[in-house]
Amino acid sequence: MRCSSVFFVFCVKQMSNADMFPKNHDEIDFEFLGNIRGKEWRVQTNVYGNGSTDTGREERYNLWFDPSEDYHQYSILWTDSHIIFYVDNIPIRVVKKSEAMGGDYPSKPMSLYATIWDGSDWATNGDKYRVNYKYAPFKAEFSDLVLHGCAVDPIEQVSKKCDKTQGSEYIPTGVTRLQRMRMESFRKRQMTYSYC
Repeated sequence: MRCSSVFFVFCVKQMSNADMFPKNHDEIDFEFLGNIRGKEWRVQTNVYGNGSTDTGREERYNLWFDPSEDYHQYSILWTDSHIIFYVDNIPIRVVKKSEAMGGDYPSKPMSLYATIWDGSDWATNGDKYRVNYKYAPFKAEFSDLVLHGCAVDPIEQVSKKCDKTQGSEYIPTGVTRLQRMRMESFRKRQMTYSYC
């Protein structure tokens, strides 16, 4: 998904099933935490499974570009064994399913959506910089949305048909050595917070 956003405090590109499982939902997302003019933009990735939002699976990074100036590609690869977050085809985070996660690995069908909302209470240095509504209306623009996956019956919660569109047979099972080096370099320079 490519997104260009201006004047927002909090923009989310998210997969979630909170509408179907309000007490034990799964969630995988990118959250853009607003901006102070002249400062780096921050993005946060989250992984929650089975309602584990109090466990903490967040990581926060500075971006090396201003996402309001041009479109950029944000991708999430979610399989039954790992989740990979990409920005402009550079992997920035890999989450591998492990025994330590128990049932907290996202496993139920999810929907994809994007929102803009006021996260001033926590997303802007602990309420230090509140949203200024004189800049409203706020907007986010999306283009080139591509989804590959399995269609799920919303009532029975079972997959009826998996998407076999062009290229889906090349879904990566991990990251290459070069991608790993680029990811490690990115994380060393840009990561500002990790739940670990």
